Amino acid sequence: MKYLNDFTVDRLSRRQLLKMGMYTSVALSLPFSALSASKSGIIDQRAPELEVDYWIDKDGKQTTFSLAQHPDKWIILECFQNWCPGCRSHGLPALRDFSNAFSENPKIAIAGIQTVFEGFHSNTLDKIRKIQLEYDLKIPMGHHPGNPKTHKNPKMMLDYRVGGTPWIILINPERKVIYNGFNINVDKAIDFLTNLSSG
Repeated sequence: MKYLNDFTVDRLSRRQLLKMGMYTSVALSLPFSALSASKSGIIDQRAPELEVDYWIDKDGKQTTFSLAQHPDKWIILECFQNWCPGCRSHGLPALRDFSNAFSENPKIAIAGIQTVFEGFHSNTLDKIRKIQLEYDLKIPMGHHPGNPKTHKNPKMMLDYRVGGTPWIILINPERKVIYNGFNINVDKAIDFLTNLSSG
């Protein structure tokens, strides 16, 4: 049996891994060992509902997206910002890979969310559609700004203890967060989710 790498195994007991049926690897690309002791991320907790007011669908038309709309599915969320270099170099390309692999998969839901906690002049609502087209993202996209006057982060960032952008969140069909961090090995994650969703 292949296990998740040490970073994820630290957060999931062997019993939980067996219960989740993880017989393939979704090894993460960076060993964020410091993250386990920090206040960032929530692992093995029930995923809070998203309170994001603005969404567009894959065609750029206003829509809605919530966890409740996708019961019994795997859910991939990525937090990003328009001006974030890491989002441009690997976060949004990773989201594109997930979109290409799973946008038509009935057992997996994917969404990108611009969680604005800085650069309010650049990370604006109008950038959502531009990014969607630029990266050919055939998925719902949301815009969730914090407050530029009080410097309060968006509620989703607070609920999920998001440590910055890009930030990947993976939620299992039982609505438990099984990954919540800066980066993930996309190829292995796609293999993992493909195997689990094909049964």
